[in-house]
Amino acid sequence: MSEQMRAIEITTPGGPEVLQPVSRPRPVAGHGQVVIAVAWAGVNRPDALQRAGLYNPPAGASDLPGLEASGTIVEIGAGVSGWAVGDAVCALLPGGGYAEYVATPAAHCLPVPSGMTLKQAACLPETYFTVWSNVFSRGGLKGGERFLVHGGSSGIGTTAIQLAHQFGARVFATAGSEDKCDACRALGAEVAINYRDADFVDVMKAEGGADLILDMVGGPYIQRNLSALADDGRLVQIAFLQGPKVELNMVQLMTRRLTMTGSTLRPQSDLAKARIAQDLREAVWPLLEAGRIGPVMDSDYPLDDASAAHARMEGSGHIGKIVLEVAGG
Repeated sequence: MSEQMRAIEITTPGGPEVLQPVSRPRPVAGHGQVVIAVAWAGVNRPDALQRAGLYNPPAGASDLPGLEASGTIVEIGAGVSGWAVGDAVCALLPGGGYAEYVATPAAHCLPVPSGMTLKQAACLPETYFTVWSNVFSRGGLKGGERFLVHGGSSGIGTTAIQLAHQFGARVFATAGSEDKCDACRALGAEVAINYRDADFVDVMKAEGGADLILDMVGGPYIQRNLSALADDGRLVQIAFLQGPKVELNMVQLMTRRLTMTGSTLRPQSDLAKARIAQDLREAVWPLLEAGRIGPVMDSDYPLDDASAAHARMEGSGHIGKIVLEVAGG
């Protein structure tokens, strides 16, 4: 292996154009880590936030963007068991996925599901870790409950719809076009709400209210989400695309026994992420291998065209996941 690698660097905070190809030293495996020769890297909203200077990597993480990838293990650090050089994996990353090689804790790796390509597997970690931890662990979704996910055609949304449907929930989703609504229904949404034509609050109230809402919009949606919840309902916040600061009437939380919570994935401890990985391996990977769920793919770009991939994502015209081809396969 070469001591150098091709990577995409954030040259300065800004728009997609600040993503530029560079040569960097190849990472080495630290204690408990593996190094992966990257085949494909997923593109996610946090990457764009980091590029804009709004989401700094945690201490010790690579400054390169990229929170998920698939590929082949080429180096194993001390203290690692259960993996071998040559294993095909997909992995949640602390950063550094937009590169030919990346180091990550071995406990954050998962096997490529049987029958799935490396390209498909690159779409799994960030969204599945996020959805499992927020919808099922934090949100406590149970079969028979009414679940509303905003941005149903996004990578998070398409994953949340499929998993909630598979675990027996009644799924409702919002999206911004009829094509996107059709995609949500095809994945298992009982009702897909075009937010340009209908008010999700009215729709959910007519159904008795949502038991759980997963929201990444924030801003004015926060008060509307509280209104759309059933008594004893839960709101889980994972992003604020329309801003984190709003004025709220909090009386509903007390009188209707509502719960507001939220989380971000990247700053959590290695142990917390390892526990999520183990949950996924036991509860979700069998569904992937059986073909009952799977990633929804929008488009792919060469690594050097990462800026175009970001422009596609931020244009919000995509349905499902966007990936970067590093070595292919």
